[in-house]
Amino acid sequence: MTSELVRLQPQALQLDQNPAAVYLASLGSEVSRRTMLGALETIAGLLSGGRADWMAIDWASLRYQHVAAIRSRLAETYSAATANKMLSALRGVIKAAYQLGQLPGEEYHRAADIDGVRGDTVLAGRGLAKGELAALMAACEHDESPAGIRDAAIVALAYTGGLRRSEIAALTLASYDPDTGRLLVHGKRNKYRYVYLVNGAAAAMADWLTLRGPEPGALFLAINKGGHIRPGVGITSQAILNLCQKRGAQAGLQAFSPHDLRRTFIS
Repeated sequence: MTSELVRLQPQALQLDQNPAAVYLASLGSEVSRRTMLGALETIAGLLSGGRADWMAIDWASLRYQHVAAIRSRLAETYSAATANKMLSALRGVIKAAYQLGQLPGEEYHRAADIDGVRGDTVLAGRGLAKGELAALMAACEHDESPAGIRDAAIVALAYTGGLRRSEIAALTLASYDPDTGRLLVHGKRNKYRYVYLVNGAAAAMADWLTLRGPEPGALFLAINKGGHIRPGVGITSQAILNLCQKRGAQAGLQAFSPHDLRRTFIS
């Protein structure tokens, strides 16, 4: 990327006038914001030769040729899926610049009309077999501490309801109706859906709710190193990843991610 492509703001913009900040604020979840912020930081580095961050780029000055050059560099450096994710973030910022009246309509449509990066991608991850799921649940059940009971409910919820770990972390006690087994899930793009827990998943949830107590707040609470529940402190998305790795190792399973439980549900 040459120095001619550097576009820096002469002075810092107010956040409500910065197209990148406006785009990030429009995203539906904190996970999406972190992901796309990382993409914009990468693009800002390409535009500036590593001399500027996303806040310093004059996004409204980008034109078709700049976006085409960025696409080319991304295609050379990253997988098709990663490059297209970054291009999606760039299109979102350009659209925000247009909506803020900073980018003429004709220039916006030209710049946004960039083809995605093509490439054959082998999907990462895997589905878990029934025996693996049983071993995973057994690993949770062998731990008689509050963490074992909580983790069993989370694993059961992930593979019977197909929830993402960010969705699990965002659940509150009010999201779940134990009488009907109905769970209200706040998903991507600010959309809601219902998931119903039955049989073993409902039983695992009931065990956790008995231990958790009736206090309002996060459905799944953090547990400290001493094995004690931390009232009012919800579990994080990272903690859900950690517990899957821990329970998988205890069960003797090949490495898997929380999203693999979702893949198991879908398949």
